Amino acid sequence: MSERATREETVNVVWSGNWVAERLGVALEGGDELGDLLGLALRRNPKRAHLLVSNVLGKHVPQLPSVVHGAGYELGERVRALLGPQEARRAVVLGYAETATGLGHAVADGLRDAPYLHSTRRPVAGVAPAGGFEESHSHATSHLLLPEDRDLLAGGGPASTLVLVDDEFSTGNTVLNTVRALHALHPRERYVIVALVDMRSPADRDRLTAFAAEIGARVDLVTRAAGTVALPDGVLERGQALVAEQEARVPASASPSVPVPAHVTRVALDWPAGVPDGGRHGFTPDHRTALEAALPAMAERIATALDAGAPDRGDDHGQGADGDRDRIPAGEHDRDRSPARGQGQNRVGGRDRVRDQDQGRVRAPRRVLVLGFEELMYAPLRLGTALEELLGARAEVRYSTTTRSPVLAVDDPGYAIRTRLVFPAHDDPADGPGDRYAYNVAGAGFDAVVAVVDSTADTPALHAPDGLLARLAEHTGQVLLAVVPSYTPTPVQEPAVLPEPLRGPDFSSYAPDEVGWLLQDLSDTELEAPTEEREEAIQSGGAHYAESLPVEYQPSPAYQALFTAALETSAARIARAVGTVTETVLAERGPRPVLVSLARAGTPVGVLMRRWARHRHGLDLPHYAISIVRGRGIDATALRWLAAHHDPADVVFVDGWTGKGAITRELAAAVEAFEASGGPAGFDPEIAVLADPGGCVRTYGTRDDFLIPSACLNSTVSGLISRTVLRADLVGPDDFHGGKFYRELAASDVSNHFLDTVAARFDDVAAEVDDATKELLAADRAPTWEGWAAVERISEEYGIHDVNLVKPGVGETTRVLLRRVPWKILARRGAGPDLEHIRLLAEQRGVPVEEVDDLPYSCVGLIHPRFTRGATGADGKAVAAGSPVADGGEAVREA
Repeated sequence: MSERATREETVNVVWSGNWVAERLGVALEGGDELGDLLGLALRRNPKRAHLLVSNVLGKHVPQLPSVVHGAGYELGERVRALLGPQEARRAVVLGYAETATGLGHAVADGLRDAPYLHSTRRPVAGVAPAGGFEESHSHATSHLLLPEDRDLLAGGGPASTLVLVDDEFSTGNTVLNTVRALHALHPRERYVIVALVDMRSPADRDRLTAFAAEIGARVDLVTRAAGTVALPDGVLERGQALVAEQEARVPASASPSVPVPAHVTRVALDWPAGVPDGGRHGFTPDHRTALEAALPAMAERIATALDAGAPDRGDDHGQGADGDRDRIPAGEHDRDRSPARGQGQNRVGGRDRVRDQDQGRVRAPRRVLVLGFEELMYAPLRLGTALEELLGARAEVRYSTTTRSPVLAVDDPGYAIRTRLVFPAHDDPADGPGDRYAYNVAGAGFDAVVAVVDSTADTPALHAPDGLLARLAEHTGQVLLAVVPSYTPTPVQEPAVLPEPLRGPDFSSYAPDEVGWLLQDLSDTELEAPTEEREEAIQSGGAHYAESLPVEYQPSPAYQALFTAALETSAARIARAVGTVTETVLAERGPRPVLVSLARAGTPVGVLMRRWARHRHGLDLPHYAISIVRGRGIDATALRWLAAHHDPADVVFVDGWTGKGAITRELAAAVEAFEASGGPAGFDPEIAVLADPGGCVRTYGTRDDFLIPSACLNSTVSGLISRTVLRADLVGPDDFHGGKFYRELAASDVSNHFLDTVAARFDDVAAEVDDATKELLAADRAPTWEGWAAVERISEEYGIHDVNLVKPGVGETTRVLLRRVPWKILARRGAGPDLEHIRLLAEQRGVPVEEVDDLPYSCVGLIHPRFTRGATGADGKAVAAGSPVADGGEAVREA
């Protein structure tokens, strides 16, 4: 590290967190270094108004490139010392998008021999996701993992170490979700968590310790500084009010009276062939060696362009002279949405005086900003370190990047975000257009800005009159554009032959025209495991739930009677919902939609919708069942089959009901990733469901939360088909996901009885369906996600900290009691007869039922959050022998 500049001459007379601290009482408690590393800002956020702003990350605060890279590199050296050279060579480093992509890469540099991968929010054509994980506050899968080498995440097997890098460790929820998801795919013995600062509470620290014990792995933590954030009561509400007050003070948009010439010089970097632009698809030690060798020449090209277009050196803000270089008109701006300009905060490094040889005078060095682009942090950072080393005292080089995150700007020395530039996204993002931001650039006195983007983002929007380049030209005398070629992995080849659907009676007890199963038959494969064994393996991360099946027992007579009674009571209600959702689909997606149910809970509903269309309209709609697995996505081979036989635009995905909306989000992300990886486009990920108590979809039969009898049973109400199976040794890349046909349970099969009983009520409810459909088609049916918010709240209030263990709604709660390890049941006060079977099952399993208010569902089932084998009831004891569930009712575990 001796050749790397390590100075951090921070000259903050006022701490850049004072403004927030004084108004909200927020305080950083810990070592003295915390105040040097972090400032505070505010943002409009329903969960946390304050934002920790790093002074060494290079995201919001322009900093010396050597300091930014050095911060990550030194952490990497500490990880290398912790692991030892041999284990460091087998480690894999994973960084988080978007803020930690550059930090994670620098950590990998410090380990020297470790490959690097970062998560991404940008689906990429030709690359199918190898995994993904959610941030707990997000309504969509936030992070995709897109390694070109599918074995990269496996590393050296279970003995290899996964190093996860984030900028801050606040609660630990995101890291726990990541480890849980990746451990299910590739179990490991060791994880190392790396962050610049660890700001967890003692309870969060204990949770990580307990989690490590649960999965049987060692988890180490390497950070630069540690502390906590002290938050007074009511800080969120007061913070939100303060943000609203400050935003109201921002002056109206206005164009400057004198337009700033917006000429941009394009710099040809001559980026080394074969070297990726970053770690989105993986970055190996060989890539690092090639980049290091090319950096000096690329820095020289940037320096030459800076000198050629430099303004009069006696004027720090003069405009560059036109030359014979490739000039790009960035366009005239038509608005100025930045707040009041002010001197840049956190001016790190003094402006050394140098002598002008031509004029014989002493002047300040030029201030040059290398500005990266969202996830593209590492390439501009290394260009910045090379430029900083090349120019030395001739220029003060800084580095920061643009971001997707909106933060309030306040022009005060005691506030971390002094100014912000706002401009439209310019990389055609998957989640649609929106504003993007560059902080502490306006008013910071930069003589030149070198904007570094990848070729995907070098679009007309970048060069538009309101684009990033024009906004930069308003605040500096010289703008350079350096474009790094976006790395394009080798596309996946399509299989030559696709398998055909399975149909009854050879596979399932449904008639062959009722449904075609896009599955492979694994009926002769031993996949079943006892419920407690499966629960322990799933929660510990030792196995994914789709890698095994619960044992399918015969339901007890008592429980069979419960199903029969529920069916008789609710048949008309179900028929009404079936008719309403089918008519809605025909009206909005007709005239001949292709029904594709999500196996297996959606399949009885798909069959009923097909029967309604034939009964009322004489339509013979195609119907298939497809597998989707939480955390693994949808069956891509099945989607390819559908696209080869039908127009994807005609496909309507069907499910039984929504809980918190996990599968809704999973399907949307999976279809997006499928198309981005080169799969046929045109599939609409919207799901049509019988019941939507969670407010997660816009096409539904009802939003009431009531018992759908098909939730009471497993294969015996679903054509004798198991849950779907996805295991690497059984399902190849061109295979359908697997499933089993339980022919031996034919004597208990009520699949067609369920369908016939509901279909017999179609004529009785026809008039009600017509009225309900007319009303729904005219209504605002936009998803409210009310249920998701309730699940997040319950997860935190009950100390579970994992939304996957909170199962909302009557159907999901029934499943918790039948096939998982229940902890307790939350019942909405006054829910009534819809919960009679829930109370019966809870009593049989020794699970308490807690009456609560303000519950959007009739009930919520909580899975035991700290499960070890035998901890079946809320008291940690197994089900008492002799109970109906223990004697055979638990057979109906998996729907």
